[in-house]
Formats: sequence, structure tokens, C-alpha cells
Amino acid sequence: MTKMKSKYETFREKVKIILYGTNTFLGRLFDLVLLGLILLSVLLVMMETVQGINQKYHTELLICEWVITVFFTIEYILRILSIQKPVKYIFSFYGIIDLLAVLPMYLSIFFPGASILSIIRALRFFRLFKILHIPQISHQSIQLKEAIEASKEKILVFIYFVLISTVIIGSVMYMIEGKESGFTSIPASIYWTIVTLTTVGYGDISPITPLGQFVASLVMILGYGIIAVPTGIVTAEFAKKNLQNNTVTTKNSCQICGSQLHFDNAKYCHECGAELQH
Repeated sequence: MTKMKSKYETFREKVKIILYGTNTFLGRLFDLVLLGLILLSVLLVMMETVQGINQKYHTELLICEWVITVFFTIEYILRILSIQKPVKYIFSFYGIIDLLAVLPMYLSIFFPGASILSIIRALRFFRLFKILHIPQISHQSIQLKEAIEASKEKILVFIYFVLISTVIIGSVMYMIEGKESGFTSIPASIYWTIVTLTTVGYGDISPITPLGQFVASLVMILGYGIIAVPTGIVTAEFAKKNLQNNTVTTKNSCQICGSQLHFDNAKYCHECGAELQH
């Protein structure tokens, strides 16, 4: 019994190294194969929606999708078996995505057409950040995440303001234009307001009265500001986080040229290029 258990533990450790070990040869090889299969599965789902290709190669496409699904299923099971706390993985971000990647094909057995949901597998490309494991990319992604988290209250307040504005503008346009111009209801007018504010402009509804066109012009101009504000909020927080991580100090003075203003994490002098002595 002990011998069987030791073999099982050895198997788990080897599987864990391959599935989670991005610094090993086998781990990186598996990650590259996994990325290739994810890309192939997404392309197969796309090709299935092309009528000519689907009619000619439907059986081949279906077989390939099932082969990839079986591979993803085995991978998902092995990930659960190879770690100490399976529940933590199952309910994690990647765990949920991995499960969603295999469910559509099994659901298609009972619900024809559900296989199209396999396009969700594209979400598995988020694993690319873990696989690359490049410090610069990881550092920038962390800074961006922190900037978005720090901006969420401001963005929520801004979205609340935009929602109120769309209701007010939509109601005003309904009263100005009326049903004759296509503004058949306040919800329809709000839809027009959102389309105009986002500068999409489908053109299915448009004002015809001079006053309505004047209000529409103001809404169009306002739309450019609405697009820029969230970007500005996140950019400001991102710059703030970047400044906090790269503060200028006079402690790291250059021994060659005597320049004193350098970033805390600077390795070389910005004036002469000499190596700084920390």
C-alpha cells in the first residue's frame, strides 16, 4: 500500500512540474503545445461558422474539436489531482476558464449548437502572461491592475453621471423630436443618446428639427469628452504609481561626474552612463 502511495505521489509531482513548472523544459514545452491547441481550437470554431467550409469538412472539424476537448479534459483533471488544494484551483480565475473550455462540447451532446460556445477557449490565452513570465511585462501588468483598482471609485461616479445624463438627454430629445422623427419612446431616445455619445452613430434614428440637431451637436461634442475621461483617470493613476515606484533621490550620486538626481532603482548615471554605487 505504501509502495503504491509513493508511486502516486511521484506521479503527482512529475505532473505538477510539467503543468505548473514554467521554468523547466517539459513545462515550457507543454505550455507551447497548450497555446498551440488553444489557437487551433479557436480557429476550428471560427471555420465552423463559415458555411462552405463547414459543409465540406464538418466531420473533420468535429473530430478535431473532440480530440482537443479530450486533451483539455485530461489536462483539467490532472491539474486538480496534482496540487495540494484542488478546491483553490477549481474556483480560481484560471480554473473556471479551464472548465468553461471543455463544457461546450459535452453540452452539445444534449443541446445541439452549444459547441459554438467553445470560442470561450480564447480566454485561455490569458495564460500567456504566466508562460512568458517576463519581469518587465509582469511589473507593468501589476502597475496597470493597481491603477485600475485605484481608479474604480472615480470611474463608477463618472459612469453614474453618464447614465443620468443619457436619461435626461433622451427624455429631452423625445419631447423635441417626437415619434415622427423615429424617437418613438424615451427608451428609444436613450438608445440614440448612447449611440451618439459613444460617437458610433448608426444613423437609424436622427433628429430633423433645428433644435433637435442643435442638441445632437452638443451631445456629439460631449461624447469626445466622455471617451477621454476614463482613459485620463486610469492614466493619471498609472503615472502616479509609476512615480511612486521610481522616485528621484539625491542619495545615489555618481562617483564619476557627480550628478545627484537619480531614480532609486537606477543602475547607471543618466549623465555619463557610469555604474552607480548603491
